[in-house]
Amino acid sequence: MLRLLLRPIPLILFLVFFTAIPILNSLVNVFQIPTGTYPEDSARLAVAPLSWFVHVLAGVAFGITGPVQFVRALRQRFGALHRVLGRIFVVSGAIIGLSGLSILAQVTSQRTPMVDIARGVFGVALLIALALAMAAIRNRDFQRHRAWVIRAYAVGMGLGTVAVVFFPIYLVTGQPPIGLGSDILFVASWVLTIVFAEVVIRRSCRAHPKAFE
Repeated sequence: MLRLLLRPIPLILFLVFFTAIPILNSLVNVFQIPTGTYPEDSARLAVAPLSWFVHVLAGVAFGITGPVQFVRALRQRFGALHRVLGRIFVVSGAIIGLSGLSILAQVTSQRTPMVDIARGVFGVALLIALALAMAAIRNRDFQRHRAWVIRAYAVGMGLGTVAVVFFPIYLVTGQPPIGLGSDILFVASWVLTIVFAEVVIRRSCRAHPKAFE
Protein backbone atom coordinates (compact mmCIF):
# COMPACT_ATOMS: atom_id res chain seq x y z
CA MET A 1 0.00 0.00 0.00
CA LEU A 2 2.74 2.45 0.97
CA ARG A 3 4.71 1.66 -2.20
CA LEU A 4 1.61 2.48 -4.23
CA LEU A 5 1.24 5.82 -2.46
CA LEU A 6 4.81 6.74 -3.35
CA ARG A 7 3.66 7.06 -6.97
CA PRO A 8 2.40 10.56 -7.92
CA ILE A 9 -1.14 9.76 -9.11
CA PRO A 10 -2.12 7.39 -6.25
CA LEU A 11 -0.66 9.85 -3.74
CA ILE A 12 -2.66 12.74 -5.20
CA LEU A 13 -5.88 10.70 -5.25
CA PHE A 14 -5.24 9.66 -1.65
CA LEU A 15 -4.74 13.28 -0.59
CA VAL A 16 -7.88 14.38 -2.42
CA PHE A 17 -9.93 11.66 -0.70
CA PHE A 18 -8.73 12.46 2.80
CA THR A 19 -9.05 16.21 2.44
CA ALA A 20 -12.35 16.33 0.56
CA ILE A 21 -14.52 16.69 3.67
CA PRO A 22 -12.67 19.64 5.29
CA ILE A 23 -12.28 21.38 1.92
CA LEU A 24 -15.98 21.05 1.09
CA ASN A 25 -16.92 22.10 4.61
CA SER A 26 -14.67 25.16 4.35
CA LEU A 27 -16.12 26.00 0.95
CA VAL A 28 -19.63 25.90 2.40
CA ASN A 29 -18.51 28.08 5.32
CA VAL A 30 -17.17 30.68 2.88
CA PHE A 31 -20.78 31.34 1.84
CA GLN A 32 -22.38 30.72 5.24
CA ILE A 33 -20.30 33.10 7.34
CA PRO A 34 -21.15 36.36 5.51
CA THR A 35 -24.85 35.46 5.50
CA GLY A 36 -24.99 34.12 9.05
CA THR A 37 -26.47 30.80 7.90
CA TYR A 38 -23.83 28.58 9.54
CA PRO A 39 -25.00 25.62 11.65
CA GLU A 40 -25.69 26.04 15.35
CA ASP A 41 -22.70 23.94 16.41
CA SER A 42 -20.42 26.50 14.69
CA ALA A 43 -22.09 29.59 16.14
CA ARG A 44 -19.43 30.02 18.84
CA LEU A 45 -16.91 30.87 16.08
CA ALA A 46 -18.98 33.93 15.16
CA VAL A 47 -17.22 35.91 17.89
CA ALA A 48 -14.22 35.98 15.54
CA PRO A 49 -15.91 36.35 12.13
CA LEU A 50 -12.93 37.79 10.25
CA SER A 51 -10.47 35.19 11.53
CA TRP A 52 -13.00 32.43 10.88
CA PHE A 53 -13.73 33.62 7.34
CA VAL A 54 -10.11 34.01 6.23
CA HIS A 55 -9.30 30.68 7.92
CA VAL A 56 -11.83 28.71 5.87
CA LEU A 57 -11.12 30.68 2.69
CA ALA A 58 -7.41 29.98 3.01
CA GLY A 59 -8.24 26.37 3.85
CA VAL A 60 -9.94 25.92 0.49
CA ALA A 61 -6.95 27.38 -1.38
CA PHE A 62 -4.46 25.40 0.68
CA GLY A 63 -6.37 22.15 0.31
CA ILE A 64 -6.74 22.46 -3.45
CA THR A 65 -3.23 23.67 -4.31
CA GLY A 66 -1.51 21.16 -2.01
CA PRO A 67 -1.98 17.97 -4.05
CA VAL A 68 -1.25 19.85 -7.27
CA GLN A 69 2.21 20.71 -5.92
CA PHE A 70 3.13 17.04 -6.01
CA VAL A 71 2.42 16.62 -9.73
CA ARG A 72 5.88 16.10 -11.22
CA ALA A 73 4.71 16.80 -14.77
CA LEU A 74 3.44 20.21 -13.67
CA ARG A 75 6.78 21.07 -12.12
CA GLN A 76 8.72 20.00 -15.19
CA ARG A 77 6.49 21.30 -18.00
CA PHE A 78 4.81 24.29 -16.39
CA GLY A 79 7.38 25.60 -13.95
CA ALA A 80 5.89 29.09 -13.83
CA LEU A 81 2.44 27.77 -12.95
CA HIS A 82 3.97 25.50 -10.31
CA ARG A 83 5.67 28.50 -8.72
CA VAL A 84 2.49 30.59 -8.76
CA LEU A 85 0.46 27.79 -7.17
CA GLY A 86 3.29 27.26 -4.71
CA ARG A 87 3.09 30.87 -3.58
CA ILE A 88 -0.67 30.54 -3.16
CA PHE A 89 -0.05 27.39 -1.12
CA VAL A 90 2.47 29.10 1.15
CA VAL A 91 0.42 32.28 1.65
CA SER A 92 -2.81 30.38 2.31
CA GLY A 93 -0.97 28.05 4.69
CA ALA A 94 0.44 30.99 6.62
CA ILE A 95 -3.05 32.50 6.83
CA ILE A 96 -4.42 29.19 8.12
CA GLY A 97 -1.78 29.06 10.83
CA LEU A 98 -2.14 32.68 11.94
CA SER A 99 -5.94 32.78 11.77
CA GLY A 100 -6.14 29.45 13.56
CA LEU A 101 -4.08 30.83 16.43
CA SER A 102 -6.26 33.95 16.42
CA ILE A 103 -9.43 31.85 16.64
CA LEU A 104 -7.89 29.81 19.43
CA ALA A 105 -7.23 33.00 21.41
CA GLN A 106 -10.71 34.48 20.86
CA VAL A 107 -13.15 31.59 20.93
CA THR A 108 -14.21 29.78 24.08
CA SER A 109 -13.21 26.16 23.73
CA GLN A 110 -15.72 23.33 24.05
CA ARG A 111 -13.03 20.71 24.33
CA THR A 112 -10.37 19.72 26.85
CA PRO A 113 -7.12 21.72 27.11
CA MET A 114 -5.37 18.88 25.29
CA VAL A 115 -7.11 19.78 22.03
CA ASP A 116 -6.42 23.50 22.45
CA ILE A 117 -2.74 22.82 23.11
CA ALA A 118 -2.59 20.54 20.07
CA ARG A 119 -4.23 23.16 17.87
CA GLY A 120 -1.72 25.76 19.05
CA VAL A 121 1.24 23.46 18.50
CA PHE A 122 0.03 22.45 15.04
CA GLY A 123 -0.60 26.08 14.09
CA VAL A 124 2.97 27.04 14.99
CA ALA A 125 4.31 23.86 13.35
CA LEU A 126 2.56 24.76 10.09
CA LEU A 127 4.20 28.19 10.02
CA ILE A 128 7.61 26.69 10.74
CA ALA A 129 7.22 24.00 8.06
CA LEU A 130 6.28 26.60 5.46
CA ALA A 131 9.22 28.81 6.42
CA LEU A 132 11.64 25.88 6.14
CA ALA A 133 10.13 24.86 2.79
CA MET A 134 10.75 28.36 1.45
CA ALA A 135 14.27 28.44 2.85
CA ALA A 136 15.03 25.10 1.19
CA ILE A 137 13.82 26.19 -2.25
CA ARG A 138 15.87 29.38 -2.06
CA ASN A 139 18.91 27.15 -1.53
CA ARG A 140 17.82 24.98 -4.49
CA ASP A 141 17.47 22.00 -2.13
CA PHE A 142 14.49 20.42 -3.91
CA GLN A 143 14.36 17.26 -1.84
CA ARG A 144 14.23 19.11 1.46
CA HIS A 145 11.76 21.61 0.00
CA ARG A 146 9.35 18.86 -1.02
CA ALA A 147 9.73 17.16 2.34
CA TRP A 148 8.76 20.31 4.21
CA VAL A 149 5.87 20.97 1.82
CA ILE A 150 4.54 17.48 2.57
CA ARG A 151 4.92 18.10 6.30
CA ALA A 152 3.17 21.45 6.00
CA TYR A 153 0.29 19.90 4.09
CA ALA A 154 -0.03 17.07 6.62
CA VAL A 155 -0.17 19.54 9.51
CA GLY A 156 -2.47 21.99 7.75
CA MET A 157 -4.89 19.33 6.52
CA GLY A 158 -4.65 17.00 9.50
CA LEU A 159 -8.35 17.60 10.04
CA GLY A 160 -8.91 15.46 6.96
CA THR A 161 -8.11 12.32 8.93
CA VAL A 162 -10.13 13.64 11.87
CA ALA A 163 -13.09 14.19 9.54
CA VAL A 164 -12.85 10.68 8.09
CA VAL A 165 -12.95 9.29 11.63
CA PHE A 166 -15.56 11.64 13.10
CA PHE A 167 -17.90 12.27 10.18
CA PRO A 168 -19.61 8.84 10.33
CA ILE A 169 -20.24 9.42 14.05
CA TYR A 170 -21.70 12.84 13.25
CA LEU A 171 -24.02 11.34 10.63
CA VAL A 172 -25.34 8.79 13.11
CA THR A 173 -25.71 11.03 16.18
CA GLY A 174 -26.39 14.38 14.50
CA GLN A 175 -23.75 16.11 16.59
CA PRO A 176 -19.96 16.02 16.87
CA PRO A 177 -18.61 13.58 19.49
CA ILE A 178 -17.48 15.19 22.72
CA GLY A 179 -15.65 14.11 25.85
CA LEU A 180 -12.15 13.07 26.80
CA GLY A 181 -12.23 9.94 24.65
CA SER A 182 -13.21 11.86 21.53
CA ASP A 183 -10.56 14.50 22.23
CA ILE A 184 -7.87 11.84 22.50
CA LEU A 185 -9.09 10.36 19.21
CA PHE A 186 -9.14 13.85 17.68
CA VAL A 187 -5.50 14.58 18.52
CA ALA A 188 -4.40 11.01 17.70
CA SER A 189 -5.96 11.21 14.23
CA TRP A 190 -4.14 14.46 13.52
CA VAL A 191 -0.84 13.08 14.79
CA LEU A 192 -1.34 9.94 12.71
CA THR A 193 -1.56 12.11 9.58
CA ILE A 194 1.77 13.74 10.41
CA VAL A 195 3.43 10.40 11.18
CA PHE A 196 2.17 8.95 7.90
CA ALA A 197 3.55 11.96 6.01
CA GLU A 198 6.93 11.41 7.64
CA VAL A 199 6.95 7.77 6.59
CA VAL A 200 6.10 8.75 3.00
CA ILE A 201 8.91 11.32 3.00
CA ARG A 202 11.52 8.87 4.26
CA ARG A 203 10.45 6.07 1.93
CA SER A 204 10.37 8.44 -1.04
CA CYS A 205 13.83 9.76 -0.33
CA ARG A 206 15.26 6.25 -0.21
CA ALA A 207 13.34 4.90 -3.21
CA HIS A 208 13.60 7.93 -5.50
CA PRO A 209 16.38 10.23 -4.29
CA LYS A 210 16.15 12.42 -7.43
CA ALA A 211 12.37 12.33 -7.81
CA PHE A 212 11.95 15.68 -6.08
CA GLU A 213 14.02 17.62 -8.60
